[in-house]
Amino acid sequence: MNDEQLADASEASGTSGRTAVVVGGGLAGVTAALALADAGVRVTLLESRPRLGGLAFSFRRGDLTVDNGQHVYLRCCTAYRWFLDRIGGSALAPLQDRLDVPVVDLAKPEGRRLGRLRRDALPVPLHLGRSLATYPHLSLAERAKVGRAALALKGLDLADPALDAQDFGSWLTAHGQSARAVEALWDLVGVATLNAVAGDSSLGLAAMVFKTGLLSEPGAADIGWAHVPLGELHDRLARKALESSGVRIEVRSRVTSLSTDENGAWSVQVPGETLRADTVVLAVPQRETHDLLPDGALDDARRLLEIDTAPILNVHVVYDRKVLDKPFFAALGTPVQWVFDRTHASGLREGQYLALSQSAAKDEIDEPVAVLRERYLPELERLLPGARGAEVRDFFVTRERTATFAPTPGVGRLRPGARTKAPGLYLAGAWTATGWPATMESAVRSGVSAADAALSALGRPRPRRLFAFEEAA
Repeated sequence: MNDEQLADASEASGTSGRTAVVVGGGLAGVTAALALADAGVRVTLLESRPRLGGLAFSFRRGDLTVDNGQHVYLRCCTAYRWFLDRIGGSALAPLQDRLDVPVVDLAKPEGRRLGRLRRDALPVPLHLGRSLATYPHLSLAERAKVGRAALALKGLDLADPALDAQDFGSWLTAHGQSARAVEALWDLVGVATLNAVAGDSSLGLAAMVFKTGLLSEPGAADIGWAHVPLGELHDRLARKALESSGVRIEVRSRVTSLSTDENGAWSVQVPGETLRADTVVLAVPQRETHDLLPDGALDDARRLLEIDTAPILNVHVVYDRKVLDKPFFAALGTPVQWVFDRTHASGLREGQYLALSQSAAKDEIDEPVAVLRERYLPELERLLPGARGAEVRDFFVTRERTATFAPTPGVGRLRPGARTKAPGLYLAGAWTATGWPATMESAVRSGVSAADAALSALGRPRPRRLFAFEEAA
C-alpha cells in the first residue's frame, strides 16, 4: 500500500457513517466487505498475506496448482452456496446429485471391502434407511442401534446450553454405540466436519452437524467441492466481485493497532500510515483478534485465548498413471481418512494426483515427510490395487497447524458474537458464535452477521441480495 492510497483510504471517511475497514481477507472478511459495499458503505479490505482466501487457498508447485487442503461443503451450507453465487463461482464447485460416499474398509479379516453411504429420494429419515440397512461395515445389531441413536440425536434441542458442556463420545456410548460404530460411521462424518473425534467434541456442535446435515432435509448432506483450484474462487473471483463493488483491496498490509478518537471514529494503524473509518470489522483468528482488541471491547477478552486450535494434515501424491476411478472415497481400518482426485483441478496432464485429507492430526502434524511417506504410500497400495507398481512422481505434505478452532466441550461459551462493547467494532471468523463448527459455512455466516450488525448501527438498509439466515436448513 503506498502513501497516496492510504491517504485516499483515510479521506474516505468524509461521509459520516458510510466508511468501513475490514481487517482480514479470508471468507469471513470478504463476505463482510461485500455485504457492506453492497449496502453503499465505502470499504477498505486489509489482508496481511499477498492473497485473499484465508486458510482455503492455492499455490503453485512446479506445473501444478495445489490447494493447501481439500475443502468440501454440503447442500445445507446455504451461506457458502450464497457466497459462491455472489462471486460467480457456483458452476465451478458443483454439488453431487445425491449423497454418495464410497467407504473402503481394510479392517475386516476377509480383506478390503467396499461399502457406500448414499441417500434415496425419500423423506427424512427414510432417505438413509436402505443405505444403513446394507452398510457392510457394521453388524445388523450395530445398524439397528445407530438408527435409534440417530432418532435420539434428532430430538436434542440445539438451543440447550447444557449440550455444549458434554462430549459427543460419552453421549454415543450412553446410547448404545459400539467403538466400531463410532469409527465406521459417527467419526467417519464427525472427524471430517468437526476436526475432532467424538470423545473430544462438544455434543452441541456434533448434534448440530448431524441434525442439520443428515436429519433435516433429504439432500442436506449432498457433497460439493471445487473443481478448480480454491484460489480461482476465493482469490480471483472474490477479488473481482469486491472490486466490482468498489472495495479497495490492500494485501501485504498487516494491522498493528486499533483505536478511537474523542468523536468515536476509528483509526486503523498499518506500518507507516493510519486509516480512519466509522466501522471496523475484525475478521482474523482469535489470538490475533485478542491482540488487536481495545480494552473493554469484550467482557473478558482473555476467553479468546482459551479457544484452542486443531491441525489438519494434507498428504499429496502424484502417480504416473490413474489409480483411482472415483472422485473421492473414505477409508476405515487404516490411517488414511479421505482421498480426493485432484488431477484435473491441479492442471496435471499425465498420471493422477491424489490428496489425502487427515483431520484431527495432532499426532502427525509435525512428522517428517519421509516418515509420512513410509506410512501412507503402503496404505494407498492396500486401498487402491491400481497403485501397486505405479511410480510415485511426487510426494509432499501441507500442514495447517491451526486449521480450525478445537470443538471441545465448553467451547460454545467462549465464542463471542459479532457485536463488541466498542461502538463501531465487530468480529467475524469461523471461530465466532455462528452455531457451526469451523467450516467455510461458519466463516461466511460470521461475515454476514458482522455486516448486519454494522449496517444496523450505521442506519444503512440491508442489501436485498445478502444471504438471509431464515433460508438456512
